Amino acid sequence: MQDTLYDLPDAPFPIRQIRIDADALPLAMARNVAAGAAQGEVLVFLDMDCIPTPELVADYAGFAATFDGLLMGEVMYLPGGATAGDWSYPGFAAVAERHSDRRGPPAEGLEVCADYRCFWSLNFAMRRETFLRVGGFDERYVGYGGEDTDFGKTLDQANVTIAWIKGGLAYHQYHPHHMPPVHHIDSVVRNAQLFEAKWGYRTMGHWLHAFRLMGLIDDTPGRPIRILREAHDGDRALTGQQSHQPYANTARVLRELEAAAARAPEAVAA
Repeated sequence: MQDTLYDLPDAPFPIRQIRIDADALPLAMARNVAAGAAQGEVLVFLDMDCIPTPELVADYAGFAATFDGLLMGEVMYLPGGATAGDWSYPGFAAVAERHSDRRGPPAEGLEVCADYRCFWSLNFAMRRETFLRVGGFDERYVGYGGEDTDFGKTLDQANVTIAWIKGGLAYHQYHPHHMPPVHHIDSVVRNAQLFEAKWGYRTMGHWLHAFRLMGLIDDTPGRPIRILREAHDGDRALTGQQSHQPYANTARVLRELEAAAARAPEAVAA
C-alpha cells in the first residue's frame, strides 16, 4: 500500500511487514492478508495512526479467552504536538480527549452492542478462527468507507456478537482530516452503492446526507447516486479538522448544514 517499507525496530517478538500490491487504499484486502498471515489465536487490528498502550494486547487476550466475538477497545484522541519530543503515556492521559459523538467504553468489563453499525475497525480484536469463518472483510470495498459496516453486518448475519470493552486503549495521533470525508467522495459513493446492491439499502447515510446538503451529490432513493460536483475550498474548510481539535467531527458539520438549510426558506421569503 506504499512504495517505501518502514525500518522496523528491534523487538523481543517477531515483526513482519507485508506489502500489498494494489491501488486506491485496499483496506479490506490488507486486513484479510494480515489475518491470513498471522499465526496467533487472537487477531488485534489497530490503525496505523494509533499508539497502543502497553496493556492493549493483554486486555484483548483476557477478554478473548472467554468471549468468542468481536471486541472493540478504547480510543482517546491526542491534540497536535502531543507526540513531539519525549512523550510518555502519563502525558498522553493528561491531554487526550474522548470523541464527543462516539460511544464510550463501559465502566468495567464488557458491554454487548446490539446494533452492528457500531463496529469501527480503528481498534478491535477477535479470535482468528472466527474471523476466517465469517470470511473476513469484503475485498470489493476499495478506497475509503463502507467496509466496516459491511463487516459488522456480516458478523450480525453469522450471529457473532460485537462488544465494547473497558481496556484495550489506544491513542489516536493528531493529523489533519476531513469529516465528512469530502476528499473521498468518489469511493464513499461507490461503496455505498456496493453495500446497497449486496444488502438492499445504503450505508454511510450521515455522510451522504451531508454531501447532499452541501450540493455535492443527488442520492435520490431508487436510482444511482450522482456526484454533482467535486469539493471546493469552502467545502474543505467546513469539514476540515481545525488545529485546536483533536478529531474531526461529522456531527458538528451536519448541525451547521442543517441549521443553514433551515434558514434558507426564511431568506427566500424575506
